[in-house]
Amino acid sequence: MIRRSLLILALSALAACSNGGDTPAEKRELNFSILSAESQQSAQADWQPFLDDMSKALGMPVKAYYGSNYTGLIEAMRFKQTDLGWFTNQSGLEAVRRAGGEVFARSVNPNGVDGYEAVIVVPKGSGLTLEKLLQCDRTIDFGIGDAKSTSGTLAPMTYLFAPRGIDPEACFKTVRAANHEANLFAVSSGTVDAATNNTASMERLAMLETPIAKRTLASVEIIWRSPRIPEDPMVWRKDLDPALKKKIADFMFSYGVGDTPEAARQRAILERIQTLPFKAADDTHLLPVREMEATGELLQAKAKGDVAAVAKAEAALAAIRKERAAIEPG
Repeated sequence: MIRRSLLILALSALAACSNGGDTPAEKRELNFSILSAESQQSAQADWQPFLDDMSKALGMPVKAYYGSNYTGLIEAMRFKQTDLGWFTNQSGLEAVRRAGGEVFARSVNPNGVDGYEAVIVVPKGSGLTLEKLLQCDRTIDFGIGDAKSTSGTLAPMTYLFAPRGIDPEACFKTVRAANHEANLFAVSSGTVDAATNNTASMERLAMLETPIAKRTLASVEIIWRSPRIPEDPMVWRKDLDPALKKKIADFMFSYGVGDTPEAARQRAILERIQTLPFKAADDTHLLPVREMEATGELLQAKAKGDVAAVAKAEAALAAIRKERAAIEPG
């Protein structure tokens, strides 16, 4: 009798474990990650109306999880402290690789031009040109972005510094990493001589129309622009309940769509976070940033004269380009 009871308990425990592995636990709330690339206060003011609408649509609280850098947000998703969020292309790629993430949507540029540009800004009238910047005489204080920022770090490294064999740490007097807003204010105030940024961040600041925003933008000028970078991806945890994923997708892809007063209200909220209604996407959205990354690795291998690394990087780059060509029209 005792053996039979123990067997029943063991089988019940095994069944519970099995069900736990096959069926995702029911979520009672969602945590939505947002990089406070500007100040958290301004990010909260822009995002809360959207999150409130999402909460109502899903029938559960959707809470903001603000982070000051993308590494922290990637780790938060990895350890299931967050469920979905808005990432840059580079950080989104890391979330897919390391945090069990999956691209499901992308933002849409409200200006009607798909994508944005990484830039380098300097104080207006300073006389600092791109040619002078690249002299690498260690006289310039330079501001770079978050290590996982596409426009703040990856794009300038891939398109500007790596092709010229330049290591910013060896090129400039100092190199300090900060978010886009901090870098812009640092250039405006003269704390640094030049810094990376992007056109979307500068457009976002212009939308504020505050005296400090106007003064900051009026006091800087762009001396370098990257090729256009794809819009940002939205990433959710791959292991979320499929039924919940469908609810999220239904909300995301209907939000702001249509010609009703409610849709117009929603589009005004989306405008605050700098996007038109979201579009569906998948991990292939990250192919351009994978190509940028592979190009940078190839340039570094060539600079080191590492024949084996060059061959490996060339093969990786060719594979990515083949994959991209297979899904792109024409």
